[in-house]
Amino acid sequence: MAEITEVPSPFCGIGTDDLTIQVEGVSLKVTKNGCTVNTPAFEQAITDTGPRVDGKKVSLDVAVAKAAALLKDTNQPVIGGCATDVNGMRALLALADRSGAVVDNMNFTNARRNFLALQDSGWINTTLAEVKNRCDLLLVVGVDLEAFAPRFFEHYLWNEESMFLDDTGKREVIYLGKAPSGNASTSPTGQKAQVFECGVADLPEVVAVLRALVKGNPIRVESTGGVAVADLQAIADKLKAAKYSVVTWAAGALTYNQAELTVQTLSEMVKDLNSQNTRSSGLPLAGKEGDQTANQVCGWTTGYPARTRFSRGYPEYDPYLNDANFLLDNGEADALVWVQAFNAGAVPPVTDLPTIVVGRSGMTFEHEPDVFIPVGTPGIDHAGHAYRMDNVVAIRLKKLRDSGLPSTAQVLSAIEQAF
Repeated sequence: MAEITEVPSPFCGIGTDDLTIQVEGVSLKVTKNGCTVNTPAFEQAITDTGPRVDGKKVSLDVAVAKAAALLKDTNQPVIGGCATDVNGMRALLALADRSGAVVDNMNFTNARRNFLALQDSGWINTTLAEVKNRCDLLLVVGVDLEAFAPRFFEHYLWNEESMFLDDTGKREVIYLGKAPSGNASTSPTGQKAQVFECGVADLPEVVAVLRALVKGNPIRVESTGGVAVADLQAIADKLKAAKYSVVTWAAGALTYNQAELTVQTLSEMVKDLNSQNTRSSGLPLAGKEGDQTANQVCGWTTGYPARTRFSRGYPEYDPYLNDANFLLDNGEADALVWVQAFNAGAVPPVTDLPTIVVGRSGMTFEHEPDVFIPVGTPGIDHAGHAYRMDNVVAIRLKKLRDSGLPSTAQVLSAIEQAF
């Protein structure tokens, strides 16, 4: 049995890097600094150790040859999931280029709400380090932050040392829309977060009124979306009085049509605050299951985020038409490659098309894919890099055990070379 300290996690999105993990053979146990996101992800047991073709165990070479043969006969394959590390995503894009595939990250529909706002009018966003060292007021909009990232407050709000704050315990936290599920947002001195609840569908109106109040525009109603305008005025006043406020949201929690307009309203409100006598920044929540990594690598390789098509011999980006589920449902795709090295529960959509799954050991399928190749998980079975939610830091992931499982990059490169 070995104990490894200062283990970084690719699962939580916030760059947690202080886990202690016991390793016994191929079994892992988180003994320190675990959470409801990281602990089950690290401790998941290995159940599949070899590839399968049509449900029968085969060698890796046979599985790779079968996958390549399936892709050679296609006109429009789709590569979905895209949950892997930097090297895995590089190999995925090389395979997409060779096969003329569409690349679509499984979380892109959520991320699209952010990208559309960014592309239309831009935004002013911050980093986790800036939150840790400067933020004196955190406004959480429409999401249960501690459920998303259980150790966010511990790492970035209630840290003992800060470069520009004398007492981090005096920071204020305000929830607008959704109440927190626990007490992580309560300061070390016992000060609880202020909570102003409203329905998810009411957020566009509530956020629009809040921005109007920040700008000093008059509002002639007493409440909106179940939130008193007087309470929204108090939030606006606190934002304007703060030295460095941060507004955070999760695009995936904004489950209504044209949610990108809410993201844009929040981003424009941040700009409004910066035109006054204060500093403010946005902080979109993301980074789980390699979504930031997929978009970063695709971005620097092609100039576009994921949801990019290679069928014409060059990358074409379309955030709507290159949706993998749209292509599958419309009968436009003729093969599916599903890449998911982090989450064994995130299986591919059910389809009658030829399906190749390069995924984490332990996946169970409603319909057995034509090819299933279990791969190692970055940060557990092999070293690698993954981007955290603020996009500025590529976390250096450690190898914790010798499982014998190949990496995603090795498998996808072998399939490409077999063409």
